[in-house]
Amino acid sequence: MYWVAGFASSRSFVVDLGRNQSPSFGLCGSDDRHLFYGYIVAVPAQDFGGIMSGLVSDSWWKKTLYITGGALLAAAAYLLHELLSFRKEQQLDSKDAIILHQFSRPKNGVPSLSPFCLKMETYLRMVDLPYQNYFDGSLSSQGKMPWVEYNYEQVCGNEFIIDFLEEKLGVSLNKSLSAQEQAVARAITTMVEEHLYWTIAYCQWVDNVQETQRMLDLPGPLSDLLKWILCQLTGGIVKREMYCHGIGCFTKEEVYSLMEKDMRTLATLLGDKKYIMGPKLSSVDATVFGHLAQAMWTLPGTRPEQLIKGELINLAMYCERIRKKFWPEWFVDLEDFCYDSDNDTSSGTPTCMLDLGLFSRTDTLEDSDLSLPSHSNTHSQDSDHSGRSLSDSDIEIYTTEVGRM
Repeated sequence: MYWVAGFASSRSFVVDLGRNQSPSFGLCGSDDRHLFYGYIVAVPAQDFGGIMSGLVSDSWWKKTLYITGGALLAAAAYLLHELLSFRKEQQLDSKDAIILHQFSRPKNGVPSLSPFCLKMETYLRMVDLPYQNYFDGSLSSQGKMPWVEYNYEQVCGNEFIIDFLEEKLGVSLNKSLSAQEQAVARAITTMVEEHLYWTIAYCQWVDNVQETQRMLDLPGPLSDLLKWILCQLTGGIVKREMYCHGIGCFTKEEVYSLMEKDMRTLATLLGDKKYIMGPKLSSVDATVFGHLAQAMWTLPGTRPEQLIKGELINLAMYCERIRKKFWPEWFVDLEDFCYDSDNDTSSGTPTCMLDLGLFSRTDTLEDSDLSLPSHSNTHSQDSDHSGRSLSDSDIEIYTTEVGRM
């Protein structure tokens, strides 16, 4: 008696493989996710009627073809497993702890290639909430990244995460803003996340995908192949979603024109202020920083880098101000602060971002920035690896000297 095992579907599907969970199937063209629970089931071939009986009774070369196809499917499953599941063996307990699920760190020293992941982690540092990173690569139940767990509750979507933390822990960066200022901050956030984001994603995953591929840090002997697959998949998703959004209908030059208008708008709104809304931090600063940091440090030689390190230098100073204040372990080369077309900005070996795990900062908060309860006694220094202070005046002096050269 012949026995067969496997899956059958009249439509194409994508398999999401991961440890400690059942496989999930997302049908192409549909947001529905169908879960397959239990074990792989072997059944007699004749139970499927003439079709399956014909398969197992065919000539030897067809059987060989079936075996080869099965081996290829197994190899593809392994690749998908390595690609989509960078999970830790030990599950984390979210009892009275914030667990931040996000993509793994890239190799160039930047905390994340995702503007939304960088925004969320920067926000947690701004409000001085200790958290635990979990680079498991799994999306939330709604297909989002990043997402958080707190007291066994799962929340996804940056705006909903911030609202959730404000409700549960009583922290807020916007208490000092008037109702009108909060409306302006929300309008800026919407422009950045719903418009500027797509132009940044286009530059990262479509127009500059080779550089992005080199920045990815994937383990294993098949890392180069996995990085290529990931970039091709992500690039295709970005182009499809850009088209659905509407911005993908435009040419490359038109997309970059829209990006430039957004960046110039941010530069005008910032002016000579310390932060977007004035002398004090607000949640919109985490949003703007998360997106501008991609142009500042992940897109060497591209139009957005030329803009932010050239004409829009106030945005570059703004990004550096936030980086050195809330990311003391993130080292950058200040000689690369201003764009120089004669230099290769991608040369040199970048410093890898350290995974500090549980993070909290208290002594770098200024009294004028926000008034929040302290959640940790962990201290972090506000200087670079040379021991030199990275104050705003240092940046301004350096920029002035570069301009005189």
